Amino acid sequence: MLTGTCHCGAVRIEVPAQPESITLCNCSICRRQGGLWAYYAVEAVKVIGYPEHTDEYIWGDRTLRCVRCKHCGCVTHWEPIDPEQHRTTHVNFRNFDPEELDGVRLRRFDGAGTWRYID
Repeated sequence: MLTGTCHCGAVRIEVPAQPESITLCNCSICRRQGGLWAYYAVEAVKVIGYPEHTDEYIWGDRTLRCVRCKHCGCVTHWEPIDPEQHRTTHVNFRNFDPEELDGVRLRRFDGAGTWRYID
């Protein structure tokens, strides 16, 4: 079990294991958030402090909600609005200790253009 927190500690995220890879996306929102995204099944992610310490942002095709701590502003994760349509939660590994990513493959995703991995 790995645990990450927002800056102030009001929101904690627990995932079952180190991800196989993380994604750096250059789409309009990911590049502004600066996230490093790991993908887990919705039921595998536990978020403590949610929803009482979080705010959400929904945009685009309105299938995902971006969740952040309402106290310190750190983006913690993306989650599906309809878990039947999207079965993964996107966890921002910038909220975990850097050594948790030792040996994990970094994938670059062109969300701004081709919608393909470019590594």
